[in-house]
Amino acid sequence: MNFLVATFAEERSFVDAVGRLREEGIERLETYTPYPVEALVHILRRPAGRLPLVVLLGGGLGLAFGLFLQWYASAVSFPINIGGRPWASWPAFLPIAFEIAVLGAVLAAFFGFCVLADLPRPHQPVAAIAGLERASRDRFVLIVEKGEGRADSTHLHVVLQEFAPCSIASWPS
Repeated sequence: MNFLVATFAEERSFVDAVGRLREEGIERLETYTPYPVEALVHILRRPAGRLPLVVLLGGGLGLAFGLFLQWYASAVSFPINIGGRPWASWPAFLPIAFEIAVLGAVLAAFFGFCVLADLPRPHQPVAAIAGLERASRDRFVLIVEKGEGRADSTHLHVVLQEFAPCSIASWPS
């Protein structure tokens, strides 16, 4: 993949460039900023993730497993009739089943996040871009995939030049 990397010194021109590229139909943008930029949240409109569903499923499976485990232990594996109580008394199973549901949800959240975020990723190729380290201090960096959307590389270059970036470079060079 080839990318176009634009570096901006001012937040306003950076936000305007991102907005213009979104208007051009370019969806896959990477932005790196030294601080959170509220305007980008509205411009980029990231879709809702799948992690809440993964956590819900993990909690549901944990609850089902907790109830099954206690039922099996008290009604099938080692039934003891004490004082005429029922073999499977589900109200007594709820506290432990709840705890196992929470455990299932937490494990699903952790491992689901790792899988959905493609972690661990020991080598991040974008870290090799010259000048990207300044995005944590005083620069705004925009990375656009060439040929993405309806814009070619020359058109992207012309559009980005309108917003007076500090530099525009192709990556990898």
